[in-house]
Amino acid sequence: MQKFLTLLMVLLLLAPATVMAATVDDLQEQLDELNDRLSQAERHVATDRISWYGDLRVKADTVHYQDLTYNPGIKVDFDDFAAKAFNPASGFTTQLTDAGGNPLTFATPAGSQAESLAGMFASMDPSGLSLGNQLSPLTSMLLQPQNAQLLGNLLAGGPSALMTGVTPMPFAAGPSTGDLNNDILYTTRLRLGMKAKVYDNVNFSGRLNMYKNWGDSTGVKVFDSWNSFTMDGTNSGNTSGDFLRVERAYFDWKNIADSNFYLSIGRRPSTYGPPTQFRENEKRGGTPSGHLVNFNFDGVTIGYKLGEITGVEGQVVRFCYGQGFESEFGNGELFNTIDTEDVHLGGFNIDAINDGTNFLQFTLFRAQDVTDGFKGLMGFPNQFAPVFAPTLNEDLQKFPTFNFVTRVQPSTNIGHINLGGVGFIREEENGINWFASFGWTQADPNGKAGMFGGLLSDAVFEANLNEAGDEIIMAAARADSTKKRDGYSAYVGIQIPAPMGKFGLEYNYGSQYWTPFTQAQDDIVGSKLATRGHVGEAYYIVQVNPKMFIKLGGLYYDYEYTNSGSPVGAPQKVEDVIAGTAFSMLPVIDTVWNANASLTVKF
Repeated sequence: MQKFLTLLMVLLLLAPATVMAATVDDLQEQLDELNDRLSQAERHVATDRISWYGDLRVKADTVHYQDLTYNPGIKVDFDDFAAKAFNPASGFTTQLTDAGGNPLTFATPAGSQAESLAGMFASMDPSGLSLGNQLSPLTSMLLQPQNAQLLGNLLAGGPSALMTGVTPMPFAAGPSTGDLNNDILYTTRLRLGMKAKVYDNVNFSGRLNMYKNWGDSTGVKVFDSWNSFTMDGTNSGNTSGDFLRVERAYFDWKNIADSNFYLSIGRRPSTYGPPTQFRENEKRGGTPSGHLVNFNFDGVTIGYKLGEITGVEGQVVRFCYGQGFESEFGNGELFNTIDTEDVHLGGFNIDAINDGTNFLQFTLFRAQDVTDGFKGLMGFPNQFAPVFAPTLNEDLQKFPTFNFVTRVQPSTNIGHINLGGVGFIREEENGINWFASFGWTQADPNGKAGMFGGLLSDAVFEANLNEAGDEIIMAAARADSTKKRDGYSAYVGIQIPAPMGKFGLEYNYGSQYWTPFTQAQDDIVGSKLATRGHVGEAYYIVQVNPKMFIKLGGLYYDYEYTNSGSPVGAPQKVEDVIAGTAFSMLPVIDTVWNANASLTVKF
């Protein structure tokens, strides 16, 4: 810089004196300004190592649920219950009491303990017990009209032997069904991307994410569906408050030792992969198939640019490994009561063709030792209190709008999940883009279960006494099945040029046991690609300018089976839950339509 200024001064000295005299003041001002500008540029290069970019999306949704049904119940091993009820040493007979602790005993002519219990259940009419609402929670459940005859026949024997074994026990007199309308729901999503060149072949990339409802920054939702449970893998796709979360943070080490290998470690770019970028109106957002994986996780990718050898443009083979759950550290392991294993994820993601016109991708993935939930925070549903927290329920009656926030963690490992898929995208020269994707999942349960079930299987509950021996509690003992369950899904779409932008149509279908890892997809109703049933979507994107667009869209969900997006619990037919012949611990959705409008600005 100083040499440059010196040279300019020499040139000025060589100019005619008259000219120099006339312009020296102006030239001096220009030189001072130039010096300031160059100094600022040098400081910028020296200090600003990270390049920032991002996007801001504001969105309005109207959401309408039809035939939303709540019909809770569990499967109970009545053989086990009968064996304990007939055994005086079990202590069960003294615990079938009213709320005042008075034993419910009914004398029969024979007077035996067994006949007393049999007579109680076989002949009882709960409305005639003159106990009103004074029954203990478990006794109330056992003495409901829909369970009375069942238990009476069970304990009395005789023709009711067909009713023994594992049998569903409802918590309510029947299903509660109705519609639910959220006429307007506003959200804001802010994503701040960052990148830096560390060295010639080493780069850093990251993205921070804020996604919130207007007027809500609690960060915790009441657990009324698996979509409401915010956890490590789904934080970026759930409205979790007005704070930034690290959605991605990783480095790429390319051309290791002048080879075609590369290594990437950190919080992975595993959301919004192909072909979901079209509905997002952006470039490919993540590495794996968005049809199978839209889920944040920490891990490692080892890749090889196979196209450098085969000559096929864009051909890359990747092996990905990650951890979905840490089972010991942070879970109270020093009490030495933790018996869950870590959840490990691994598989191959292959871009067979990626030439700018055609894209062909294969995915094969495995989740090892899946748990019956993940670490996270939730608001405890007060509707669960009467059966599972009777002591707490007494206090909750005084505070009907309060939900206590609790940290939850898995109780057991329930099995493994395999995923596979193939997807093809073609971008035509006339601006038409179309794609087709097929996905397969396989659940391999191990027979274990938590409160909400095993791997695509229901929990079988057994009645036990608590540690103090003064209360009968229901505990999940095992899963009702260890059978492998295969699921599949098809996903197709087309996007065509339209006045001022583009128009798109998409459709996807998922079978009964379809279980992908797409829970971080930020659809308000829940990941459309995890749906066990049908979803149709139409949208119109108006490109205001190269950095700004408006999107008008609509989705229609038609659920055929329950628990979409969850590997826990046996999927039930929605129509059976509505009819009252099947049960679900969480509310069940039949159909939903969602219309939305959004404005996105990129910077």
